[in-house]
Amino acid sequence: MAAHGTKRSRPAELVPGTLRVISVRLDYLPPGAADPHAVMADSEAAYLSRYALGRDYHKVLRSRLQTLVERIAAKAGHGQFRVFTDSAPVLEVELATQSGLGWRGKHTLLLNRDRGSWFFLGEIYTDLPLPVDTPETGHCGTCRACLDICPTQAIVAPYQLDARRCISYLTIELKGSIPVELRPPIGNRIYGCDDCQLVCPWNRFAQTTALPDFAVRNGLDRARLAALFAWSETDFNDRLAGSAIRRIGYERWLRNIAVALGNAAPSEAAANALRTRRDHPSALVREHVEWALSQHGPSA
Repeated sequence: MAAHGTKRSRPAELVPGTLRVISVRLDYLPPGAADPHAVMADSEAAYLSRYALGRDYHKVLRSRLQTLVERIAAKAGHGQFRVFTDSAPVLEVELATQSGLGWRGKHTLLLNRDRGSWFFLGEIYTDLPLPVDTPETGHCGTCRACLDICPTQAIVAPYQLDARRCISYLTIELKGSIPVELRPPIGNRIYGCDDCQLVCPWNRFAQTTALPDFAVRNGLDRARLAALFAWSETDFNDRLAGSAIRRIGYERWLRNIAVALGNAAPSEAAANALRTRRDHPSALVREHVEWALSQHGPSA
């Protein structure tokens, strides 16, 4: 866990009471997980973003940040602290860039020479007079692999992301109906999207995590769409306890899987799975199920 301060003023100007930020990086790529490309190539399999296969990173990283704060406070003997891990409107990529942890890639994520982008970021705000780190410069060059690979063309220009088209937004943050024109490009991605990271040349240097917390749970790295669609709400809540996935709720879980089943290769198995939710109490689920069935032809 590497910590760095951000450059807010020259070292000579550092005085107690001046705000400083410690940026922290934590690898999350789970070792032994099924090959992402193979999963996405199998239309009956469910693809979930690699960061969500294990325990909820908010809990893991926040706990570790708190431990780090306690050690810093014990060493310093004074100081005020507040930790963040995707838990407030903190400009974490910009802060990490200024801290020298990496540079903002054209997909808007932070890139590091030695670790790629498969890591979480966290921050500690403090009034301690910390030394200043040197900001990192960009190293994407003329590469545009992330722009070209994006299934929904959400990366509209280098360093510019239209969140309304991003599959991560559509499958996680969007509470309502997924726009019809964006459903086919989603493919079998039911929670998040990693395409821009998978194609990035810098991720050949990425490291797998050493933390058991981020190991694959519930076989989600190679789960089948029909099997996940059959989960009851109790199954969803029990099996995903402690997972970041649980925050989207059961209704959106079914919505996302319905879209993926609609994008699957036409089969009686997929159609049968969708029919089981045709009378679901949620209008949102029913709408996406009907769309999915229409993708399998009149017989469905």
